[in-house]
Amino acid sequence: MIFKRSERGTAPVEPVTLKILVAGGFGVGKTTLVGAVSEIKPLRTEEPLSEAGRPVDDTSGVADKNTTTVAMDFGRITVRENLVLYLFGTPGQDRFWFLWDELATGSLGAVVLADTRRLEDCFAAVDYFERRSIPFVVGVNCFDGAARYPAQDVRQALDLDDSVPVVLCDARDRQSVKDVLIGVVEHAMATAASARQPAAT
Repeated sequence: MIFKRSERGTAPVEPVTLKILVAGGFGVGKTTLVGAVSEIKPLRTEEPLSEAGRPVDDTSGVADKNTTTVAMDFGRITVRENLVLYLFGTPGQDRFWFLWDELATGSLGAVVLADTRRLEDCFAAVDYFERRSIPFVVGVNCFDGAARYPAQDVRQALDLDDSVPVVLCDARDRQSVKDVLIGVVEHAMATAASARQPAAT
């Protein structure tokens, strides 16, 4: 835990810590995103793709990928003096989904990272967070050479509610990722505020 002094001689200020998940399909850039923004050396659980996994890991569209996350990625970013985000990147393959419930416990919200070349790969993550009422933002990772589509087109293709933010991003760029994470926090706060409002009669 990091403690900071706001003024000379005052007691340390304990920052608010928030947990955010980074989810999406296999090879969409989750590990890259966590690494791009983390202020600490990220914890990674990547292992080389094996021959045994080839029949179950769909590498079409990401043929150059030769490693995979088998547990989680972990990173940390201080947004401001009193606000720290802990990032947990989920494994993308179906066979590791049993880890998601554990990782999702206590989370403020999530980023569903999407690749327009394999958009169907993020359907499962969208469904997971919708079913559990966990606020999420869809971040469209703009890969070099991939076709670019307006956010509204992606929203329609994923059949998202109008309230779910869709943003274009570059998982390699720190500022781009930071903007996405701030969007998650703002969306989660707005969702919580809306839930507290009394229903109209």
